Amino acid sequence: MTGKILVSACLMGHAVRYDGRSKPLIHPAIDRWREEGRLVTICPEMSAGMAVPRPPAEIAGGATGEDVLAGTARVMEITGGDVTAEFRHAAENALALAEETGCRYALLIDGSPSCGSGFIYDGSFSGGRQNGMGVTAALLTQAGIEVYSDREIEKLVERLKTAD
Repeated sequence: MTGKILVSACLMGHAVRYDGRSKPLIHPAIDRWREEGRLVTICPEMSAGMAVPRPPAEIAGGATGEDVLAGTARVMEITGGDVTAEFRHAAENALALAEETGCRYALLIDGSPSCGSGFIYDGSFSGGRQNGMGVTAALLTQAGIEVYSDREIEKLVERLKTAD
């Protein structure tokens, strides 16, 4: 067995999303990885002290997590609050946990301004999606951790077969 998997807490059934809900990912691989002790669970936003529930947040202006990390974009709540610092701290916490526990892979909820890896919302709070990564997914990727969205679990299953 090579490497552990950092996984979004909401995918593991924890009610930590901005709306106070979870989004459990039911898949035989999740059960197997749990039994093998491979899963390391985190909600980046909660690790940074953000409340549940909390106002919805999106990366402003059609920007991406990479832009936030570069200091050229902000993460804004629908209420107008700037939570950029919290999202950067959340990403740093997730990376530190991944490094401490030997996670070489991450399985993160898509669409989130933290965890999105295939798509994120466009910052207009209208439901518009765009390709791109959230802040945590971008930082993990920059650190060499392979990030997969919840929609790519089969791809991660196949990747782990070649890694083991």
